[in-house]
Order: sequence, then structure tokens, then C-alpha cells
Amino acid sequence: MNRVDVILSERELERLISVIDSSGAPGYSVARHITGRGAHGLVASEALEVTGLGVNVHVVIFCEEPVTEALRTALRPLLAYYGGVAFVSTCEPI
Repeated sequence: MNRVDVILSERELERLISVIDSSGAPGYSVARHITGRGAHGLVASEALEVTGLGVNVHVVIFCEEPVTEALRTALRPLLAYYGGVAFVSTCEPI
């Protein structure tokens, strides 16, 4: 089983959910209003946090390898165009 973590702009969440659904993922979890610092500096200021503009979402997907590969293929153009990051790690249910 794999864990796929995606962090991207909250404005692109609906597009991401469409990609997740079309990839056959069994589900996902969303944490909204993620702020921090990345390669391009601060993700959001306090003023932007109030409106939700300029902040990110962290989406976690647990899936098997075939779905992971479908997600990789579908996420690459989305991340290349809109920005964001995605990571895959192997995991084991408790």
C-alpha cells in the first residue's frame, strides 16, 4: 500500500479531486489552510489566511500500486501547470 501526499493551492482543490476520482483512488483526506515555507519562500501571510486565498491544502491518499501509478501520470501535468508538490511513500496498515 502507498501513501500519496499532495500539497497545492487551495484554489486547485476541485481539479485535484477530479484527478483523484478519475484515478480510481478509494478515498482521500483534506487538510485546508496549510501554510509554511517552501522553496519559493512563505506560502501565505496572515492576511491571506483569513480569506483562504494563497494558502494550500494537504491531501492524503492511501491506495494500491496501480492507483498510485495512475495518480502519478495524472498529477504531473497538474503540478507542472499550477505548482505544488506530491510525494509517494510505502505504508502498512496497523
